[in-house]
Formats: sequence, structure tokens, C-alpha cells
Amino acid sequence: MSQFTVLGLAAEAARLQPGLHLVATPIGNLGDITLRALSTLAAADLILAEDKRVTKVLLAHYGITTPIMAYHEHNAGEMRPLIMAKLGEKQAIALVSDAGTPLVSDPGYKLVEATIEAGYFVTSIPGASAVLTALVLSGLPSDRFFFEGFLPNKSGERRRRARELEHVPASLVFFEAPHRIAESLADLAVVFGDRPAAVARELTKKFETVRRGTLPELAAQYANEPTPKGEIVLLVGPPKAEGALDDAGIDRALEVALASHSQRDAVQLVSAELGLPRKRVYARALRLAEREEGEPDA
Repeated sequence: MSQFTVLGLAAEAARLQPGLHLVATPIGNLGDITLRALSTLAAADLILAEDKRVTKVLLAHYGITTPIMAYHEHNAGEMRPLIMAKLGEKQAIALVSDAGTPLVSDPGYKLVEATIEAGYFVTSIPGASAVLTALVLSGLPSDRFFFEGFLPNKSGERRRRARELEHVPASLVFFEAPHRIAESLADLAVVFGDRPAAVARELTKKFETVRRGTLPELAAQYANEPTPKGEIVLLVGPPKAEGALDDAGIDRALEVALASHSQRDAVQLVSAELGLPRKRVYARALRLAEREEGEPDA
């Protein structure tokens, strides 16, 4: 029987059914792994790893000696036929990503698709997820969320994609690189206005931090600080429900915007800031203009 070590004690791994086993691994703290995941990794005939160096650290920590092969976006097309052949030989194969749950921003989807189409057994061993960990720590509504993954690298494309997500009635979850976090926050602030947001960094690790505030506040903070280190999850609260703000509130926001912007730009700015349809804000801007035209000269 295969074995693994946990808390200094040797444990026997349960025999696995042949097929593909999707195993969630820690996103930082090596203690965040289930006993079932350890047993699966120890009992598998082969482990497919996004980066073998990363996975070897985890396996060594728990005394697991299962053979490892690399499976990542650059070799996936070449490796899939080999893996399918091994599944055909009734091997039990474990798939892991560098951190968290496989198939979330990694190339495992096509392998799962091929395995299902071939009629082989597929199962998932649940565990750590950066998306869910960040969401529950953010302080934002968690009853409904939309995971986008990474936004485009260039500012213009990033803003265009943000506009496509502007009216999604849910908290938005993004992955982001440290060197782009300040620019991404600034672009999202332009599109989404002052929605509440959170930046979660180095989750489950020693220097875990979650910074909360409005998008403009967070954008200003990160613009005036050195580039942060570590993995980042960026979260944005859902848009305000239409009707949540009365007409008087919209009028006040328009009056402030019109003091330094054209009507068109003011409408766009307030619409983004309040998370309201542009049509509704434009109607209020027309009413304000009519009111001012009807006022007698002093």
C-alpha cells in the first residue's frame, strides 16, 4: 500500500479507482490540504503538475513519492494523447495546479473534456480556492459572484472588458499581477465609479493582507506605493440596484459633475459612479437643464 505522512505519523493511502482525479492543493499554507487529497496523491499511479518544482515541495512535505509529469499550457496538446493512453491502461492519474483547485485559470479543462468523451472515470477532490477564500474575506456580497480571471493587459482593452461587466448583478472576482494592480484599479474606477472593492494578497500565507475601500480610494493608495509582492485577487462589489437612489440623489451627483464637465461627460461619469443605466441619468440631466432654463434672471 502507498503511504503518506501527516503530523509525523505514517498513514496508508486508500486504493483509487482508475481514472482522472482532480485534486485541490493549498494556495499558500501547506496545512490547507485534505486527508483525502493526500491519500489520492499518494495512491495515484501518476501526478500531472502545472509546475513540477512547486508540486514536489508539497509532496516532500507529506512524504509522497508518486511519479510526476508536467502538464501545462505549453505541452498540453502533446501530452493529452499520452495521458489518454495511460487512462486506457486503467491507471489512476491525479491532476493538480500550482495552487488551489484545478481547471481555474489552468489548462486542465480540455483534458477533463477528453476524458469524459472517452468514457473514463473523472472525480474531484475539493479543497482550497483563492476565489472563494478572497470572496468570504472581502466583506462584499457573496450570495452571487462572477469570476472573470485575469483582465486584459492593456488599459483600453481592460476598460472595454470592464464596461461589458458593468451591469453584472454580482460581486466581481479577478486575478491580477502585482505590477498591474494600480493601473487596473484606476481603470475599474473610471468604469465602475466608487463601488466598494477589496484587494486580497498572499492569502493563507504569513503576510496575508486584505485591503478594503472604494475603487478610487484603493487606486490612489496603490498608485502611491511600491509594487506589492505575491498573488493578488481583486474583488469589486455589485452595481447599485436601479431605484436604490432617488431622483434627488442623482440630481445632486449631476450638479457636482456638471460644475466641471459637459452634460454628456457628466452623465457618463454619474452613470458609472452610481451604477445606474445611462438612460435614467440622462433623463435627470435633461430635467435639470429644463429647470435652469425656466428660472427667472436674478
